[in-house]
Parts: sequence; C-alpha cells; structure tokens
Amino acid sequence: MNKLAHFITEIIDFFYKPFQKLLPEQLFRYAACGGGNMVLDWMLYFLIYNFVIGHELVYFSIFGHQLCLTPHIATICVVFPITLLTGFWLNKYVTFTQSSLHGFRQLMRYVMIVAVNLAINYFGLKLCVEVWGWYPTPSKMFITMITVCISFFGQKYFSFRK
Repeated sequence: MNKLAHFITEIIDFFYKPFQKLLPEQLFRYAACGGGNMVLDWMLYFLIYNFVIGHELVYFSIFGHQLCLTPHIATICVVFPITLLTGFWLNKYVTFTQSSLHGFRQLMRYVMIVAVNLAINYFGLKLCVEVWGWYPTPSKMFITMITVCISFFGQKYFSFRK
C-alpha cells in the first residue's frame, strides 16, 4: 500500500510544479486526491443510479418494518462506503502524512466529518431533486462543491491535525 501511495504522490507532485507559487503543496495534494475521489463518486453514482438501481424505488425490510428509499438516496447508500474508504486512504497516505494521531482515531474523526457531509448530501439531494425538480446527477455535483470546502478544513484541522 505504501508503494501505491508513494506512486500517487509522485504523480501529483509532478503536476504540482507549475502551481507551487500559487498553492501550498498540501492543498494541491488534497485537491488532486479529493478531485479523483469526487470523480469516482460521480461515476459510481451515475452508473449505479442509472444501471443498477434503475430509477426505481428500493424496498427493503429491517427489523420487521418495510422501508422504501428513493433511487437517488438508495444510490448514496451504495456509493458512500466505497468513497469513504478511498477518501480516507488518500487523505491519510497522500495528503495529510504528517499527522501524529493514530490511524483509528484519524478514521473515527474522518468518519465524523464525512457524516456531516453525508447529511448535507442527503438533505441537499432531497431539496434539489424533490423540491426544486433538478436532475439527480447534476444535483449531486452541485452539493459536492459545497461539501468539499467543509471537508478540507475539517480534515486538516480535526481528522489529520499534527
């Protein structure tokens, strides 16, 4: 895993050279890793929403109660665990490598910040899709732009602080 993180870091740092007078290295790495994870999130969201869930309501039973999720919310439930893990790994091993916190504590703090972002995604999608009538994928992209700002500062000063 460290070889993969080192390889990714070298690629990002290669592209950083023209931007080194404009952005701190850590912010550039965060933008590259977060951007990659965001694109993965969008692609998975599009594929799962359109080809797995198929625009249909998702019914399931939990503790004897029948529940129903709208397709755009069900899609988040599938995509979220994947991008949670890839995002944590990229932040821990590529972006915020100087943190002295233990890995489990980092993960728990990371999950807390991501949970806030998940809530923003949930309510934002409800608003954009169900109230304003926007298409789900562009709505997801719009909401992601908001959560990126929240995430950077939360991860830098809370999850992976020095």
